[in-house]
Amino acid sequence: MNKEEILTKYAELVLLKGVSMQRGQGVEIVCPVERNDVAKIFAKTAFSLGARDVSVRYEDRIIDKYNYLYGDKEYLSDIPKWKIMQRDNLLKKNYCYVAIDGDDPSVFKDVPVEKLAYIKKARAKAFKKFSDEVMKNGIRWCVVSIPTESWAKEIFKNDKNAVDKLWELIIKSMRLDSSDPVSAWTQHVSILNKRAEFLNAKRFSYLEYKNKSGTDIKVGLIENHVWLSAEEKAQDGVKFIANMPTEEVFTAPHNKRIDGTVRSALPLSYNGQIIDDFTITFKKGKIVSVSAKKGEDLLKKLIETDSGTKSLGEVALIGKNSPIALSNVLFYNTLFDENASCHFAIGGAYPTTVKNGDTLSKKELHKLGFNDSKEHVDFMIGTKDLNITGVQKDGTRTPIFIDGDWVI
Repeated sequence: MNKEEILTKYAELVLLKGVSMQRGQGVEIVCPVERNDVAKIFAKTAFSLGARDVSVRYEDRIIDKYNYLYGDKEYLSDIPKWKIMQRDNLLKKNYCYVAIDGDDPSVFKDVPVEKLAYIKKARAKAFKKFSDEVMKNGIRWCVVSIPTESWAKEIFKNDKNAVDKLWELIIKSMRLDSSDPVSAWTQHVSILNKRAEFLNAKRFSYLEYKNKSGTDIKVGLIENHVWLSAEEKAQDGVKFIANMPTEEVFTAPHNKRIDGTVRSALPLSYNGQIIDDFTITFKKGKIVSVSAKKGEDLLKKLIETDSGTKSLGEVALIGKNSPIALSNVLFYNTLFDENASCHFAIGGAYPTTVKNGDTLSKKELHKLGFNDSKEHVDFMIGTKDLNITGVQKDGTRTPIFIDGDWVI
């Protein structure tokens, strides 16, 4: 197949299996401006599948960088109403939403940490209605990636074939090398669903994580927690896959029952900057200390965003033998790196990870131990020697991971 044929196959997979676009439905596609060729193929494919309307929004991170470097802080925090209305209109008109990512992981490395944190906070406040609906599946959404030269060269440095190498990895991780990628994903989702069903049946009170690099932590789970896998159900009853690729099974931790220390397993790319080799210590659910060999100030700013960024909103399980993990490539991209490693998320939890959570008020969720925040930032903790044990209320212990992989 030539690249256009592969991209068409990719678009069909994302539209049919990712956002489960229905005939007569609108779709918004967000894409890096340098890959407008991809956006065009996605738009063409959407129309061929019966889309009512296709809206394409291009992003240019280099322009954003100049804006952040030289723009006035107060002006940058004043988000125009039309931008807010544009997002809210997607909800009102029942659009589905495809975000195509390909950003240079270090694009904002020269922007002061304080300024980035200020802008991030302002944007989170402005788009809160939209992000809240995303978190509780009020809109069907899917995040995918496409190779860009800047991202590929960050991974493969000066390799002249960097883009082609990254494209090959994405094709494999997305199962586009299968004769029928949609069927391949249906089979993959079935395996993950079985693991989620096992965990849901066990009703663990908490999980214990231990490895030789310094992770030793107990993470309590909300009593009415629900383990989810790749496929979720939107509020309109239609199933969708929010992240592609995905290898995880995940749920909500209790934000007052987390104790111990966790050490990162991979670098975290956050706001176009890198945080690496860091540890976070928790006491009674709250972060009490952090340290990092790189990006410590940025990590501290993240934790200070709001009250919810002082705790966790997600625990996710991924075995060391996932296709992305076996590639032995550091992508500097959370969408991929989180699927090579078990991870936690600082910040908000997904209401869908609590029984009937999408129908509960924030006050009701809070009483259950649900963590709420403007942020949701995944960081990787899975190592090849990580052991995870589930502990039930009566003290019964069940190994879930031994030496970095599933045993259930």
